[in-house]
Amino acid sequence: KANLKIGTHDGQFHCDEALACFMLRKLDKFKKAQIVRTRKEDILDNCDIVVDVGGVFDVEKHRFDHHQKSFSDTLSSLKPEVGDKYTIRLSSAGLIYVYYGEEILSKILEKEAGITLDKKSLMMIYKMVYEKFIQEIDAIDNGVPMFPGEEKFSINTNINARVGDLNQQWKPVRDPFDSEAAFRRAMSLVGNEFVDKVIYFAVSWLPARSIVEASLADRFNVHESGEIVILEQVCPWKAHMAQLEAEQGIQGS
Repeated sequence: KANLKIGTHDGQFHCDEALACFMLRKLDKFKKAQIVRTRKEDILDNCDIVVDVGGVFDVEKHRFDHHQKSFSDTLSSLKPEVGDKYTIRLSSAGLIYVYYGEEILSKILEKEAGITLDKKSLMMIYKMVYEKFIQEIDAIDNGVPMFPGEEKFSINTNINARVGDLNQQWKPVRDPFDSEAAFRRAMSLVGNEFVDKVIYFAVSWLPARSIVEASLADRFNVHESGEIVILEQVCPWKAHMAQLEAEQGIQGS
């Protein structure tokens, strides 16, 4: 079908639908799709996929809103194979990532880095990109606090805040304000950071993990106690070591 349309709401935009639209355009099917911003149901009904508006979550109908009271899904509830640790309620970005994320990651890595990952490696990248990028967007959009109690200071330079700053101010800095151009800037801002994060995990994080994993497996050949690990080359190792020890149940051993 030619002239596909991605529907989302008009007015004030947020980081989650900007990223959702950006990610969808990384798919072959939607790479040339028109972004339609409206709250009119008759127009949304004619879109090929709708995110962050409409009050409907229905995968078969390609409707991905999360604002309705009946919605409480998380990455873990919709994709149990990732484990049960991801309990933040999803935003529209998280929803698109659940159902299209692996394909989106594959497309980005193939185009931007010339990399094709096996299924296991791709799933590791999938979980890390969610945990270190998209989960934050889900949480902030749904008003989930980072911690209980009163905060000592606020963070106003995160990606959500920077996208929010692109919206029209009550006293416009630029006149006239072009909402569609601003939304395209928002898509580019969050999208470029998303791509950078994907490439980082595939090009830097994953090879370092492989080095640490191999060295950990070889520890009994280094010393019979298994308490000495020698890395075959210099790389970031502390976070990988902690993660691998937790996965293998050998913390403190």
